[in-house]
Formats: sequence, C-alpha cells, structure tokens
Amino acid sequence: MATVAIVGFLTRIHYLARHTKPHGLGRTAWIYWPTQISMVVAAITIWTLAYQFFSMKNYSVICAWSCLLMGVAWVAAAILNKYEHTCEIRSSSAIFAFYVTSICGALTILQTALDPGSGTDYSVTPLVIFALTLTAGFVVEAWPRGNTRVQRSSSVGMYGKANLFSRLTFWFFTPIISIGLNRILTADDIKGQLPKSLAAYTGYKRLSRAWDEALQRHRRSSSASSKETSPSLFWTVLKNSWEMLIPVLLSRVAIVLFSYTLPILLKELLNYLEDHESKPVSYGITLALGMFTASLCASLLNTYNRYQMLTLGVASRSALISMIYRKSLRLSAGSRNEASSGKIANHMSVDADQWWNAIVYISMWIEIPLALFISMKMLYNLLGWSMLAGVFAMLSLLPLQAWQARVFQSIQSGKLKAMDERMRLTTEVLSSMKIVKLYGWSTAFLRRILEIRNQELAYLRRIGVVEAFMSIIFISSSLIISLITFAVYALWGGPNFTPGTLTPQTVFVSMTLFAMLKGPIASLSDATTSTIGVLVATRRIQQFLLKEEVDEADVVRSESLPRDPLGPVILIKDSSFSWASPSQNELRPDPDERTALLATNDNPPNNIPAPTLQSIQLTVQRGSLTAIVGRVGQGKSSLLSAMIGDMYKLKGQVELCGRVAYVPQQAWICNATLKDNILFGNEYDEAKYRHVLFACGLEPDIAMLPGGDMTEIGERGINLSGGQKQRVSLARAAYDDADIYLLDDPLSAVDAHVDHHLWQNLIGPSGLLRRKARVLVTHGTHHLREMDQIVVVKDGSIQERGDYSQLMGSKKNFYRLIKEYTVLERRSSHATIKRRQSKDTAVEGVSATGEENDSEEPSTEGEAGADQDTSDDETKESSEPLQKQKIEKPNAKAVLTGAEKMKEGEVGFDVVLYYAKEASYRITATIVFLFLLAQGCLVSTSLWLKHWIKVSKEIGDDESLSLFIFLGVYAFLTMVYVLLYMVITWLGLAVARIRASKRIHSHLLEKVLRLPMPFFDTTPVGRIINRFSSDIFAVDVRIPSKLIDICLFGISVASTLLLIVFTTPSFILILPFLLIGYWFVEKCFLNVSRTLARIYVISKSPVYQHFHESLGGVSTIRATKTQERFIEKNAAMVDRMSNNFLSNMGSRRWLDVQLRILSTIVLLCAALFAVLQRDSMDPSLVGLTLSFALTITEEVTSLVRNFCDLQNQLIGLERIIEYTDLKTEAPDTTHVLLPAKWPSKGRISFKNYSTRYREGLDLVIKNVSVDILPSEKIGIVGRTGAGKSSLTLALFRLVEAANSYWAKESDNSRFLVADAAPIGILGTDDSNDEEYGGLIEIDGVDISTVGLEELRRHLAIIPQDPTLFAGSVRDNLDPFQELEDADLWEALERAHLKDIISELPGGLTFEVSSNGDNFSVGQRSLICLARALLRKTKILVLDEATAAVDVETDELIQKTIRKEFADRTILTIAHRIKTVMDSDRILVLEMGRVEEFDRPSVLLQKEESLFYRLAKQAGEI
Repeated sequence: MATVAIVGFLTRIHYLARHTKPHGLGRTAWIYWPTQISMVVAAITIWTLAYQFFSMKNYSVICAWSCLLMGVAWVAAAILNKYEHTCEIRSSSAIFAFYVTSICGALTILQTALDPGSGTDYSVTPLVIFALTLTAGFVVEAWPRGNTRVQRSSSVGMYGKANLFSRLTFWFFTPIISIGLNRILTADDIKGQLPKSLAAYTGYKRLSRAWDEALQRHRRSSSASSKETSPSLFWTVLKNSWEMLIPVLLSRVAIVLFSYTLPILLKELLNYLEDHESKPVSYGITLALGMFTASLCASLLNTYNRYQMLTLGVASRSALISMIYRKSLRLSAGSRNEASSGKIANHMSVDADQWWNAIVYISMWIEIPLALFISMKMLYNLLGWSMLAGVFAMLSLLPLQAWQARVFQSIQSGKLKAMDERMRLTTEVLSSMKIVKLYGWSTAFLRRILEIRNQELAYLRRIGVVEAFMSIIFISSSLIISLITFAVYALWGGPNFTPGTLTPQTVFVSMTLFAMLKGPIASLSDATTSTIGVLVATRRIQQFLLKEEVDEADVVRSESLPRDPLGPVILIKDSSFSWASPSQNELRPDPDERTALLATNDNPPNNIPAPTLQSIQLTVQRGSLTAIVGRVGQGKSSLLSAMIGDMYKLKGQVELCGRVAYVPQQAWICNATLKDNILFGNEYDEAKYRHVLFACGLEPDIAMLPGGDMTEIGERGINLSGGQKQRVSLARAAYDDADIYLLDDPLSAVDAHVDHHLWQNLIGPSGLLRRKARVLVTHGTHHLREMDQIVVVKDGSIQERGDYSQLMGSKKNFYRLIKEYTVLERRSSHATIKRRQSKDTAVEGVSATGEENDSEEPSTEGEAGADQDTSDDETKESSEPLQKQKIEKPNAKAVLTGAEKMKEGEVGFDVVLYYAKEASYRITATIVFLFLLAQGCLVSTSLWLKHWIKVSKEIGDDESLSLFIFLGVYAFLTMVYVLLYMVITWLGLAVARIRASKRIHSHLLEKVLRLPMPFFDTTPVGRIINRFSSDIFAVDVRIPSKLIDICLFGISVASTLLLIVFTTPSFILILPFLLIGYWFVEKCFLNVSRTLARIYVISKSPVYQHFHESLGGVSTIRATKTQERFIEKNAAMVDRMSNNFLSNMGSRRWLDVQLRILSTIVLLCAALFAVLQRDSMDPSLVGLTLSFALTITEEVTSLVRNFCDLQNQLIGLERIIEYTDLKTEAPDTTHVLLPAKWPSKGRISFKNYSTRYREGLDLVIKNVSVDILPSEKIGIVGRTGAGKSSLTLALFRLVEAANSYWAKESDNSRFLVADAAPIGILGTDDSNDEEYGGLIEIDGVDISTVGLEELRRHLAIIPQDPTLFAGSVRDNLDPFQELEDADLWEALERAHLKDIISELPGGLTFEVSSNGDNFSVGQRSLICLARALLRKTKILVLDEATAAVDVETDELIQKTIRKEFADRTILTIAHRIKTVMDSDRILVLEMGRVEEFDRPSVLLQKEESLFYRLAKQAGEI
C-alpha cells in the first residue's frame, strides 16, 4: 500500500507542478500546519518502529521495510500537501484516502499486537503514537472548509470545494436539498455545479485536437495502405477522456470486489448459525457488521463512481455539441444541401445526447466479465464441477446476445432515419405555419407526418418484440442457470458423480450468487443496447463531421482596406463558381438561382456539368455603388454568394479587402429585441444608433412598437412585416460600419416611399453608406442612373459592365432590358388610362410617360418618384416623438416570447393515468397482474428449495422419486416465470407502448397544427420542436421502461420485506422507522428533483432554438465573420444546460446515498436478528431471508431512482399535455351547408369589422365596412403598419373578429408568457373594444360559420414570402393528391414554368429541398402562382407577390393574372403603387381604419388624399 501511495503522490506532485497554476488565494494556516506536523510526526514514529524491527535478531523483513516505506509515503504526502494547498482549494482526495487506510491498518495491527496470544516482542508505543497522530491530522484534514477565506474567495462550485468524504456521501449537495424544502429552487441557486474543466469550450479544444490528430493519422495510414476507412470518433472520444476514464474503470473493479465479499461473509454466517455453540456471539456480530461495512463501502463507491461517469459523459456531450455547431457554420454548399436543418439539429439533440450516460454502460464491459468470473469461481468452490452446467447454459445464451445486438443495431438505425425524416418535416411545417394555414394544408401535412411516424413506430414495435424474446436472457437467465446447476448438482454433484448434498450454505449462497449474476447478465442488455445506440449515434455525428467544408482559401479576405485609395475592395478575376461540388458527376440544383427562367433556350440541354457562374471579371472600388441586374434565375444572388464564399470556386481569384456586411434577400432576424438585432453584438453608440434608425426609416415603426426598440421582435421576425424585417436587416448592416456592403435586393420588400427614403438616406450617393463600397442586386430600374457601375448578368456570366450612359450607348442587353421595361410601362400606363376613362369620364389631365416611341434613352423614373427633393413627411413627424420616448425601457407588451413557463410542485397522478389511458387501462391492469404472478413464481422457487432441503434431511437421499418431483416442480415454476416475463415485456413494449406513443403523438400533432396563429407568433419553434423531439422520445422509450422497472422492483422489494418480517417477526419493530426514513428521503428528493428536472428541460430549449436560428443565418454569420460570437453564445447555453443537468444528477446521487445507507441498515438488522435469535431460527430460513436481503440495497435504490426518474420523465409528458390542453382555432368543418360551388360570385363584404391579434391587445383593424363587388380588382395600400396584411389574415380567419365567440374560445393568453402586438401595430384609443367586432361575408355567407379548411381551400393566395416544402414538385402543387398530372402541367405552363420543371430529373417527382432552397425566389413565386391557378376559386389575394422578380417576369405574372383571373375577385396588397394603379378601386388604410375607398382616378384628383401623396412619392403622378 505504501509503495502505491508513493507512486501516486509523486505522480500527483508532478501533475500539479507542471499542469496547474497557483490559485493565489493563500493557505488556510490552521489546516495546513497541523496536517503537515501530523504527517512528519507520523513518518518519524513509524520509522522508529522500523528501527526496532531492524534491531531485532530475527526481524521480519516485510514488517521492517513496510514501516520504512510507510514513513517515506508520509513524507511524500507532506510534500504533496504543500502543492495541494497552493493549487487547490479543497482537501486532497489522495491524502484523505491515505489517512483512512493508514489509520485502519494501524488499528488492525495494534489489535493483533495487543492480543495475548499473538506473541508480540516489540514495543507498540510508536504504533499507538502513529495511530493517534494520524487520527488528529485526519480530523483537521476532513474538517469542512466552507467558512475558510480561501473557499469563500473562490468562484468554484460546491462540488469543487467538497472533500472526498463529502463527495462519497454527497453531503455537499445537502444545502441545495435544504433550500428546496423551504422554497422553490431557481436556476441561480444551482450555479457553479459545472467544473471549469468540463466546460464546453475546454472539452471542445481537447476533443477537436484529438479528432484532428486522428484524421491526420488516418490520412497518413490511408495513403500508405490505400484502404478506404475512416477514423473512429467513438474511440477518439474515449481516448480523449482517458485521464478521468481510468479512475472510473478502476473504481468499478473495486465495487465488484466489495460486492462479492458479501456472499463469502454470508457463507461464514450460515456456518456459524449451524454450529453457533463453538463460537462466541461476538463472532457472529462481527460477521454481521462486516456484511454491513462491505455493503456500505460498495454502495458509497458506486454512487460516487456513477456521478464521475455522468460528469465525464456530460463533458463528452458538450464537446460533441460544440463540434457539431462549429461544423454547421463551415458546411459547403453541397453539404448543406445534403444535411437539412432538422437533421443537423437531431445530431445535437438526439445523437450527442446519447453520451450523457454512455460511460455508465461502456464501463460495464469491464465490470460484467469480472463479476462473471468471480461468481463462477465462487460457485465452483460451492458446487464443484456442477457449476460448469451453469457456465455452459450461460455460454449457450451468448449467440442470442450477439443476434440481438446485430438485429437491434439494424432496427435502431432504421428508427433513427425515420425519426430524422419526421423531425425534418415537422420542423419545416412548424417554421411555415402561416403558409400552411393560408393554404388550408394542415390535414395534408398531418397525414404525411403521421405516415412517417407509423414507420418509426413499426421499428419501435420490432424493438419491443426483440426485447420480449431477449427477456429470457436478461430477466430470467439467473433463474434458468440456477435450475440447470442445481439439477446437475442434485443428480451428479457428489463424489464420483453421486447425488450432491443440498445444505443451506450451498443453496442460499449459490442463490445469492445467482441473484448477483442477474445484475451483470441483465446489464448485458442495457450495455449492449446503449453501446450500440452510442455507436450508431456517434457514427452519424462522425459522418456529419466528415462532410465537406467551405474552402476558406476560395475567397481571400483582408480586414483592412487596400493602402492605395484607388485600389479595388472587391476583385474577382477570371473566376467560375458552382453550387455543385467539383468532385460530383452531376450538377446539383442551384439553391438560389438555378436556371435562366425566361432566357431563350437555343441549345438543347446536355448532361455535361456546367458552372453556375463562369468567367466572372469584376472590380468594385472603395465608396462606389454597383448594381447587379438581370432577369430572374440568371445568377445575381449567386454572384453575392460567391463573394462571401458560399459557392465552390472552380477557378480564378477572389479578393475582398475590408470588413463585409451582408443583407440577404430574405431577411434573417434573431429572436431578440429590435435593438439587439441592430447592434448585433457591437457596442452601443447613441448618436450612431439614432442616425442608423433614421437612415433605415425605422423611427416611425419603433414609435408604434409597444416597447420601442426594446420590443422583442420574435423568432424569424414574426411580429414584423416583410418591409420592417428588411429594414432591420439593413440597419444591422449599417450599424456594423463595414467597408463592403453586399445587398441582395433589399428594396423589393418595401413601399415606394420607404424605397425613396432608404435610397436618399442610406444606400444612395447621398446616403449614410456613401463612403462604403455597395453592391446592390436589384430588379428595379429607377435608381440605375445614379449607379457608379452596373453589372448585367445573363446565363451565369457578366455580359456587360459600365455606368448607365455607357451601357445605354452600347445598345446591348442592358439597353434592351431598359427598352422592354419602358414598353411594358407604356402598355401598363395606356391600359390604366383606358380603364380610368371608361369608368370615370370626369378624370382629366392624366398623361402617360414615355410617349416618344423612338426614344433612344427610355425613361427610368416611373417607379420611385422623380421628385428627389420631396421630403418624407411622416418620417420627420415621427422622429421627434422618438427622441422623447424612453425606448430603452421595455413595457409589458414588449416581451414577445420570454422565458419558458415552468410548472411547480409534483407531477400529478393524473399524468400517469393519462398515459395508462392512452396505453389502455385493460392492458395496464393485465401487466400489473402478470407481474404479481411472476414475483410469486420467483419467491416460490426459493421457498421450494428451502422445503427441498428440509425434506431431504428428513427422508434421506434414497428417495430418488422425490428428487425428480422436486426438480420437476422447480423447473415448472422457473418456466412459468420465464413465460410470464416474455408476455409482460411483449405487452408492455410491443403493444401498450406503441398504442400510447401513437395516440399521444397524434393528439399533440393534431392539436399543434390547429392552434391559432398567435401561439406561433409568441412561441419559438425550438420550444415546440422540443415537444416533438425530447418529450416524444421520453414517451417512446423512457416512460414505458421506467414503468416496467417500477413494477418489477416495487413488487420485488415488497416481497423481500414481507419475507424478512415472516422470518424474523422482531424486524417489524424496525420496519416503520425504515419506511418513514424511505418516505422522508423520497419526499426531500422529489421536492428538489422535480424542480431541477424542469429547470434542466427548460434550459435545453434555448440551445435548440439558438441552433435553428444560427442555421437559418449561416450565410450572414460567415459573411460578417461573427462565428466566434455565436460559438461563444452556444457554449454558454450548453454550459448552462450541463450545469443544470449535473445539478439534477447530483440530487439523484444524493438520493442514492441515503437509500443505500437505509438499505444496508435493513441488511444489518436482518443479520443481527439472525445472530441474536440463533437458537430459535432455522438456518435454511435465515439463508433464504438473507439471500433476498442482500439484493434489497440495489432493488430499493433502483425502485426509488426509477420512481423519481419516472417523475422527471413525466415532465415531458406533462409538457405535451400542456400543449394538448390549449384552445384551438375554429373547426375545419362545420354543419353549415354551403351553396354549390361556393363562392360562385366572389363578393366580399366587411361589415363594421374589427380585429386584434390576441385578446387584451389593441385593435389592428377598426370598424372597416367595405363592399367588394364580384370580379372586382381591389388594390390595398397604406403605410407600413396600416393593417394591409391584417385585412387578408382576417379574410382567411388567421385572426378572428374582435370579441367574437372564436376570438375568445381560441385565446390562450393564460399560457402565453407575455403579450406583444404583432406586426408592429400599436392601436390608439379604442373606446369600443368590448363591442362585437362585426363580420365578413363572402357571397352572403358569414365566414365565421364556415369551417376553416373549407374556407381557406376556397380562397387562393400568392404570399409575399413564397414558401416551398421538402417533397416532390407535385406535393407542393397538390398536397391532397386530388388532381391529374395533366392539370398540374397545364398550371405550370400558364405560370411559365413548364419548360423548367420538364427539364428537371423526374419532372413532377423532382425533389424540392428544405425551404425550396434549390429554386430561386422568383421561381418559388411562380410555383405559388401555379398553386393559385390550380384552385378554381373566385377570390385571389396577392400579397406583394411579385416583389422578388424582375420587371419582365412581373409583367408576365400580371398578364397571367389578368387573363386567368379575369372573372375573379382580386385583392392586391402593394408596396409598389404602380402595381395597383389599374385596379377598379383602391382601399387606403391608415392605422387600421379605412381612410379612402374609391376609384384611382377619383382619389388622384384629390391632392389632400393619402393615396395622392403615396402615388406622388412613387412617381406615378
């Protein structure tokens, strides 16, 4: 022992000296000096004893050298103590353990030396001094240090400050338990549980370095051997943790040794009880105390070891999550196309999560073989060669184990794939719920998701069947093995193959060993399934980590501007780019602008891959303004993507000098306050911030927001309009004060007057960014005159480049583009004049622009206002109030999503009943009844053995008939037990579990898809996804397994206690106290554990949410080089989650310790009662009782742990029920009989209609009364936030009439954490809030009486944000599969998409990627047009549907709409006033009220009208 201590101390000294730094907090003198003195004195006294030994003539060499080495060990301990006090703030575990072992050893030797019969011939005085000195030093060493200056000054958590004893008993966690008993715990109460060595960043550095080294070794070995293999991430994770893993594995060995000391002591105790007259009572008491001590040591060490394994697992999980997150920010274009957001999120939420308890089961592969070997050896000592029968029986089960492992791995892989697909589709649907509801597609997507769910459950059912069959091994194997072994021993186990003699020692010690064998054999199942699960999950992560990354060398980035002021800040030289990897044989679909949509196709398509962009030559000077123009699908957005490195560079040179800001075409908004979205991690500068707000036209919007710029704008900007989101995106870029601005058509989503304001104050030659290099992709032509450089992109190459006059003078593509636009404008203007004149002959003075047909230089000022001096009145008016308001002070409505709601108190029994109901009460009752029968069979086998022993003593061994009867009954009971457990497992896991999982998921999905839109506006998608991932996983796997374990262990513990009471009636006196102790511990734990589990579960949602958010904005993050900030935020969230997890696990380990101590007391009492009542007790009955009592420690611990785990897992089901209890929107169908072919006319009547987004908020539409005639074309205009989109939402009943029945019935305000007004609306004084909100009629039918799906499927809409879903083109056009292919092709042809779709592989079956990323925004708009064409409805809503397309495609769409929807009522929400100038009537909204509603010609005559001012700002007059 001393030699081991010396080596350990020197190793520890070396580690502290080389790898740690002094904490700088000083030393605690009253602890340091007494311990140093005690160690030195101990060394001197033990050396004195060694001198005595060496002085003796016949001295013992071993004793002398042992004393000498012990003294050396204590000198080394003194040196180590110095380093420990310098570098650590807690007691040294090594010195603490050495104190304990040295004192125990000294006392043992002293007792032997003082025994009169020992013949001691040396002085024991040095030994006494040695023991006393060490005892005094140990008291000081073990004294709590919480009040010392060193620990008070340290920020280390409670675990980091606890000594070895406190860690073994988990006493350090008691303060948290105490707080939890007095009040509800909060996250602040458990801070500091995560050691810094386990932080995500620390773990990532280590694991990433190890993985990189493994990859390099693999590349070297692969190049040498030319084998196509890959390194193992699984082994890399284990090797990376070897420093913590080795002590964990060694402690597992120690636990096994302590555990198997118990059967040896049991055998000795039974021998003593059979022959107790020859030995004193003290001997029996010593054996009982020995059993208690061995059991207690095994228990404490097991609990401590388990916590260490969990901390190791948490560190591995955190490191893997960090690697996955960082990898997701580096994926190449091809890799992003392969890995959807849902799949990547699954790697983090499911695959990496497998590691938190993986070490527990991986370590079993050390423990199980050792336990089996010791058991076999001890059985051989008891039963001789007969035990080989048991060994062969066990070996015969191993092929089944191998088969199960292989089958389980195959099924598990299939299940994970199905789960990935389900989560991908669910995530996509939840992210686009507004579109799903507008189209009335909830039922279609519900069906598709449930089909995938059924596939997943089919795999889960197969797993249940396999586990039912394998219960023969994992539940019943010990009983089967004992049957075979006892049968062989009874028949041939004696000398010369005569029948063996069954004695209490032989039977019940063997039974104890067989019962102990049940643990490692049953653990084979958990170890196998868990290890396979971890291997599969880690292999999936490994495949993801090996995916191709963006080549940083493709784009040379420099943070500084070129020294030469005239040098270019962007240089692209002879470069070609592709969205497809150069190594691929087939060209991947372009995720942005895949093909030339309207280009002439003179050459037949070929299969030779071609670059998306080719031969690009481009330079951009500092402070210049460059426009990239071209038709839809020509490669404009791709050119910006190439600049930021998102595309593959096939050849050429790309250089960017200076910091880059990127504004994507579809604005990316973070779930934070508006102010935080603009600051984007930069320091706040008041003047700069105000200037940016004004330049981006955000001051009027902020003035309307309930909390000013501190309003939380929600995930994906859900409570902002499209124009507001784009301006927030612009403001973020402007505030970043970059050198290069890449702007992807940001003006398409804003109104004309806002366009004018942004150009004048932000983007244009006189704007805020005038000294910056700006590259602007645009479909508009009205700003082109002011550009320094215009780049014309066609067919993936730059056709022309120059300023406006140069390009017009060359009369090439750009000239033709402008010419065509002018002709289209002229036609549009003439058509408008004719319509006005035919409807209102009183209109005068209306002139068309561009009347000179032979003009060489067509006008380009028709869209955005020629009057450059026109001031933005409303901006000026609103800027002053903004300065006065305190926008930094949030108001109650400013918080949109807030923290997730956390329930308090215990999980109600009603949650368990809910699960039982979903699983079927009948099946549940059957399972419980079969458990009782099975336990009865198990106890009966032991009672039968006891009876067998008793009878065999009475009748002798000559009665061979009785032997076969005894064996027959024993075999019958065993077989019944085996069959019962097979049936139980099959019913539980293949029948009840599948039924419950199917029904619970179905209820949740149906309810969520039918929740009202305000719920999705205020609930982050990550929070909802958590219900469908982690919580459903708990329902699928964890809850059913915990329920089965509770029945198993609960009935077993009850039967054991009854057996002890039956055997030893005196035990009933102690039983109440033990039960009270169990109840008190369980009560203390549950009060704390429930809260800690909820805190942990809630801390997981922000991690998922941030992950999804980052994946959505990865291009912006990379372009702006803000990866590190997002990585730090991810690491902080992961650390918070890990800290809460360890706190939760710490409470469980505290429970384990208390339960194990109580259980060992049960064992101690049973053994002591047997010793004290030895004269009146049957040794066979004592052996039976103690054999059961030895297992009660694990069984009670497992019972209470599983019960508490069930409580924690039921939180997931509770969260699901929480959603299923929410109020839904109106039903999809009603009993109202609609007229045939309704709506047949298309008349829409708003009658005194008012609405709000949620109960308690201000009205957004106020007393609107308009009557829209059949086939009338209505243009809806107004400033941002006027209520234009709200009116269409009301038509589709995404919002209900104020104070109406369904407005109140669908209100979930009690659940929503905060109220905030969506879309930036802040109402004024609503004196009639409680009045009925009116109604909307379509063809005389009140739409509030119509089912939602019936209503929405009879309306058509082309939304502002064209959304596609993963699936085929057909699925996106006709999700209900109601139409023929011919109908779909006809609609695509009329939408100008037939040629494009027909060229795609598979045509209508071509797979659309997630979010439609393999189609350009313009192409998506045309697919939405095709959807509208397929709906034979009389009403069409256009929500600025053509904002993202070029002017020619815009005209084609408008032409198609005029032709195909000529007999339909059309409502057009317009940002471009030009779009609605030829409408029959114009509806002008202001602050939710109807400001004007008349023919355009009438409104344009009134200079005081709002429409006149808007049209003037847009340059239409």
